[in-house]
Amino acid sequence: MILPPPKKVRRGELSEAQWNRLAPLLPPQKPNTGCPAKDHRTVMNGILWILRTGAPWRDLPERYGVWSTVSGRFYHWRRIGRWQQVLSALQLEADAEGKLNWDIHFVDGSVIRAHQHAAGAKRGS
Repeated sequence: MILPPPKKVRRGELSEAQWNRLAPLLPPQKPNTGCPAKDHRTVMNGILWILRTGAPWRDLPERYGVWSTVSGRFYHWRRIGRWQQVLSALQLEADAEGKLNWDIHFVDGSVIRAHQHAAGAKRGS
């Protein structure tokens, strides 16, 4: 189900085109019976706000809903592998459209810096 866009799209929030691409990859929205769930688009914008600012969950602006709801959905989707499914689906779509050059777009472990203490383990016992 694709919901109408919010009245004002703020900087850093999902555009209509981005949302239309992402919405089918998310789980079905819980029906509005009993205590209605916060819609996925609002939650996604809240998650993006946290990732963009680096702020603690408790500092999430009220327009995105209760911080515990947004963080709970983020961690639940991580636990069930939803983020990996979304990434894989978007990569397949971009590859099919010829928008990915696999000779350029990759992550090589030699360019990822490790923490200074990650180099060695305790020797001997």
